[in-house]
Amino acid sequence: MLIGIRVGRRCCGCVKGVLSELTGLEPSLGKCVLGQFAEKHSSGSAERWELTFPSRMESKPTIAVVFHHIGPYHHARLNAAADKLSVTGFEWSAKAYEPWGTADSPARYRKISLFSEATDQYPAKAQLRRAFWSALEQANPDVVAVNGWNNFGSLVAADCCVRRGIPMVVMSESAQQDEPRAWWKEMIKRRIVTLYSAALVGGQRHVEYLVELGIPIERIFTGYDVVDNNYFAQHAVEIRNLKREIRNMHGLPENYFLASARFIEKKNLPTLIRAYATYRQKSEASGTPPWDLVLLGDGPQRETLNTQLSTLNLREHVYLAGFEQYDELPVYYALANAFVHASTTEQWGLVVNEAIASGLPVIVSNRCGCVPELVQSNGFTFDPFDEHELASRLLQMASLSEEERRRLGDASYRIAANFAPEHFGEGLEQAVKLALTHPRKASLLGRTLIKSPL
Repeated sequence: MLIGIRVGRRCCGCVKGVLSELTGLEPSLGKCVLGQFAEKHSSGSAERWELTFPSRMESKPTIAVVFHHIGPYHHARLNAAADKLSVTGFEWSAKAYEPWGTADSPARYRKISLFSEATDQYPAKAQLRRAFWSALEQANPDVVAVNGWNNFGSLVAADCCVRRGIPMVVMSESAQQDEPRAWWKEMIKRRIVTLYSAALVGGQRHVEYLVELGIPIERIFTGYDVVDNNYFAQHAVEIRNLKREIRNMHGLPENYFLASARFIEKKNLPTLIRAYATYRQKSEASGTPPWDLVLLGDGPQRETLNTQLSTLNLREHVYLAGFEQYDELPVYYALANAFVHASTTEQWGLVVNEAIASGLPVIVSNRCGCVPELVQSNGFTFDPFDEHELASRLLQMASLSEEERRRLGDASYRIAANFAPEHFGEGLEQAVKLALTHPRKASLLGRTLIKSPL
């Protein structure tokens, strides 16, 4: 049953709009289409759903790719995959957890929204199963790519696919070091992963963990964790050409470290702030003007951080810029001197992708899954539990000459080139082909672990 349809167009005041206003010209990325939308939502029957891209290339394998919500990050990946496969994006919820906004390029894939909103409390599992089953009947994919085994609706999706005999690719960014592992949970996972014919992961640490769980390495492909590099790189160039005007419009300092994260415990922001305070003291003692710190994001720790800033007398030097939508992010990356990410645990860290795509040198916690791939000759790593080491890394970065930082930024661009959306499309295509030609037969125990009546 159709419960809602929204059609409209608006000017959203995004980066493109600001650039156009300042220059009187359309920016190089083309006409601003953010805020233009037309979408339908199903109440769960999936009997009526919107095809956001009407044509279908029958020669390509057909795949359904499942996410909780298809936001700008997923949109870029699915568009790249659509160059190689006939793609339908399944989203459990048309509403996102975070109001990221919409992507600025048209979809080259089909899209099915199973519910206008889906949370941990609603809908019930029986409704999830019925909606997913009906969507499979409508889309009739050759293969289904499922987002993990412990994410929203992932086991419901796996159950439906096993019952229909559809091979699956698991998309995973779990690593052994993410959290303490209980042996009995690992035993259950080893049975569940036998359901998947192939895997698409972010990088080395994820490959190693899936091999440990029992997926043969020849069935594992990389490319999962990518962002739209061109979006960030091209906007960065345009913004830097007008940096004085745009810096003044946003009230940003002349020199600053940038961090972007939800204000939650694992993001380790109190440690970052303490380390930054130490950095300022050392920089001032050496006679070098210290950089400021800009924190993007929001969350339950906001009041704690505000209190900490007052206690450390940092309120004039640390900017809590709040949550910014996707279309505003390039401003903060483009005008920053360097990026820092301090998480104590992070499966990957897409904000690091965004930073290197913007040509920034980086300082990244060694507990982030992206480190082996994204932090090489373009910055530094540190132990997130050692605030003195982090303070030293901040000082080390700020002490570099502009030419030295430019070389690090150029290295970031080179690294980012290997993690473009096309890498997702290539990895997914390889996984789909293997799943079709060498599907794995689900074990009885694996089927039992996910089995629930429709």
